[in-house]
Amino acid sequence: MQRGVEGLAKGSVKWFDTKKGYGFIKQPDGEDIFVHYSGIDGDGFRSLRAGEPVEFEISDGPKGPQATHVVRAP
Repeated sequence: MQRGVEGLAKGSVKWFDTKKGYGFIKQPDGEDIFVHYSGIDGDGFRSLRAGEPVEFEISDGPKGPQATHVVRAP
């Protein structure tokens, strides 16, 4: 897993369904990690675009690891 600024993991959005409120982030090692809209930092409508570079923390979710504190990479 590649780490970015301040130890955050880095990746790019594989896909995100705005109607369902979740998607997956592809990590540099090829592994995909689940992301829920509630794990996206920011105000207002929280969504991600496919291909968008992001940085995030990895937390234990109810079904395994998931991305939290997701922010768009600089």
